[in-house]
Amino acid sequence: MLSVVIVGGLHADARKAAVGRLLADVPGSVVLHHDLATAAAGTVVRTIRDATGILSAGEAALVNDCACCALREDLVPELRRLDAAGTLRLAVVELWDSVEPKAMAEVVAAAGLTVTGVITAVDPALVLPYLGNGDDLADRGLAAAATDQRTVADTFARQLEYAPVLAVLDSPEADEEDHELLAQLHPTARRVPIHDGEPTNEAGTRHPVRHSAHSPLARAALAGFDVESAAAAQHPACALLPAEADAHGVATLVWHRRRPFHPERLYAALEDITCAAARSRGRFWLADKPDVLLHWDAAGGALCVESAGPWLASLPDAAWDMVPPVRRAAAATDWHPEHGDCCQHLVFTSPGLDRDGLERLLESCLLTDAEYAAGRAAWKQLPPAFDTLLEV
Repeated sequence: MLSVVIVGGLHADARKAAVGRLLADVPGSVVLHHDLATAAAGTVVRTIRDATGILSAGEAALVNDCACCALREDLVPELRRLDAAGTLRLAVVELWDSVEPKAMAEVVAAAGLTVTGVITAVDPALVLPYLGNGDDLADRGLAAAATDQRTVADTFARQLEYAPVLAVLDSPEADEEDHELLAQLHPTARRVPIHDGEPTNEAGTRHPVRHSAHSPLARAALAGFDVESAAAAQHPACALLPAEADAHGVATLVWHRRRPFHPERLYAALEDITCAAARSRGRFWLADKPDVLLHWDAAGGALCVESAGPWLASLPDAAWDMVPPVRRAAAATDWHPEHGDCCQHLVFTSPGLDRDGLERLLESCLLTDAEYAAGRAAWKQLPPAFDTLLEV
């Protein structure tokens, strides 16, 4: 059976180095790539290549003016064709720059194909510049559809945090702070070092391919991947968020409180809180919406806030049977006798993080003792400052 590994990332040089390494290391491997740069002309260009060069090329028409939709429509049939040939061991799906691995891994798995790995390739020297880049993808020529409103920063953050394996380019420009930032942003990831360029001989020409299926990157590509577990690890209610850390000038603050936010005071402080760290994420609790779990997702100086459904504490007992076990387990480990799973759990990671100042700012946005003592009926009467942001 054909194994499929998804390799993505906005750092194109690192991605190409990782893909080249896999081709060199795994016998019977090919790379399938859809180039979305031609989407403005109405097509997506598909290439399939092995370690010796391009084996085939073709075009796929846009679907609903969406290059990513065309990729989805074309990817599965091509992978099935490669699988049916019965001569290949590994198909490396090299994603175009701004395509996110989560969507593609789920598409491939839903088609009954075997995803054995998801890898995001990273140049550590570019992590902070990309996390701080609030430009729209469209302005950088990286949008996947005319309606694509993502930014460079939030796209890069999701690419980085979804993959259980990071292929880390051996970049001479990267220092200890860069590597520490990468480690704190995704502490559970397996980081595999890679080198740029194809293997060469002493004369500088391309070296004959030497297969090494036991190399760290090859083992990571074939190790196995669980799409459902990966999705759960990103869900706001049960995400595996980074832990407290402080090293090499980079710090991670985990802020956990039981008292809800005052909506107006938090809204007034949003810009300062969002800009306090290169990356922040988690779940939070507003007093005027005490039953709603809210998702906090910030990068590049921009914040996305959205509802992630109800807190489990607000559900009737009969509804718990319909909740995934991983969600129930996450709530159980964080259960409060009065508020259940309702809480503030926000994580901020950045070089030069002002922990004390940020904590003081966050604390000032919570309900005061008097406001808290007034109870839920009074909380719900507070001005709904977030309704516009949440499009309520």
